[in-house]
Amino acid sequence: MAKGDWIPVRAAEGVHSKQAHADLPEGTYEREISKEGFFGPAAFLHHRRPPTSWTTFEGPLRPRAFDLNRLNAAEASPWDARVVLQNAACEVRFWKLEAAMPALARNADGDQILFVHEGEGELLCDYGRLRFRAGDYLYLPRGTMWRLRPASATAVLMIQATNTHFKLPDRGLMGGHAQFDPAVLETPALDDAFKAHQDEAGEFRVEIKKRGQVSTVTYPYNPLDAVGWHGDLAPVRLNVRDIRPVMSHRYHLPPSVHSTFVSDRFVVCTFAPRPFETDPGALKVPFFHNNDDYDEVLFYHAGDFFSRDHIEAGMMTFHPSGFTHGPHPKALKNMLVQAKPATDEYAVMIDTRDPLDVGEAAGTVENPAYVDSWKTA
Repeated sequence: MAKGDWIPVRAAEGVHSKQAHADLPEGTYEREISKEGFFGPAAFLHHRRPPTSWTTFEGPLRPRAFDLNRLNAAEASPWDARVVLQNAACEVRFWKLEAAMPALARNADGDQILFVHEGEGELLCDYGRLRFRAGDYLYLPRGTMWRLRPASATAVLMIQATNTHFKLPDRGLMGGHAQFDPAVLETPALDDAFKAHQDEAGEFRVEIKKRGQVSTVTYPYNPLDAVGWHGDLAPVRLNVRDIRPVMSHRYHLPPSVHSTFVSDRFVVCTFAPRPFETDPGALKVPFFHNNDDYDEVLFYHAGDFFSRDHIEAGMMTFHPSGFTHGPHPKALKNMLVQAKPATDEYAVMIDTRDPLDVGEAAGTVENPAYVDSWKTA
């Protein structure tokens, strides 16, 4: 929908602020209703009570939380990792690996991102070798052959752009070096360690996933035998510590400003440590909002998750589109004043334009009490 296609409304009623997310009328709680995430027209309602103060919440729309730490045992193949969430445009799995993959993998269904939650080791692929560690995003173009050789127990959040691609977001007025300079993106190297791997003898299997099914191709040699490459397509590594988040000391920015990768029907965002807003009237916690156009997923990687209670690293929350959500009551007490100068959290957010289905395995590690965590009594 083009920018000028919205129904033209510009109005206000009652007691309200002039600036969104700042200088709220005393004793009120702001709720944003917006279109197209945070990019379309929006209204800001001021309530006398937090709009998440429900007493009961029944039905499949409820907010959900999963402890992915308990999801599955270590699997030799990424395609054996069970699906957590999926729709026609996106697939999310959580994979644990303790030893080198015995076979190569290739995703013919779409581009792949591996977010390394725990562990370290090396990625070997068509293009060479990349070291990895916790906090790394490993981007793998569709069709890349690859395998991981972990040096320690590894846990990976896998995000697939089904039948399409990942790109970097348009940074607009901030310029192309905002958030992270493209120079920090590391590509694989055809180094001595990779060349030694090429010389390994024996049969090599490649497990290819297409339309959710796995086919196996066997070679009498290591098919990662390239001696060189050039071009503008390759796997890359980006660590969350290389991300320099956008900040505003006078205005709580929407989560979309933290977009790291974009696809056709969803975005992947990164929350990294940043200073709290210092303007006395500015909100210092996420604002209440209706997520009416996007399903919202948060994977908690490390740190103190300031807007959520009883959430630990390795957990995932899922808020389907269609209801109001926002900070938990404990965080809400710090709506205008924070006890420390900055956030201390790393989290991966996936916002999807189409509804997500919950995988069967995820239901086995769900915290059914999560929906009650907004209750004040």
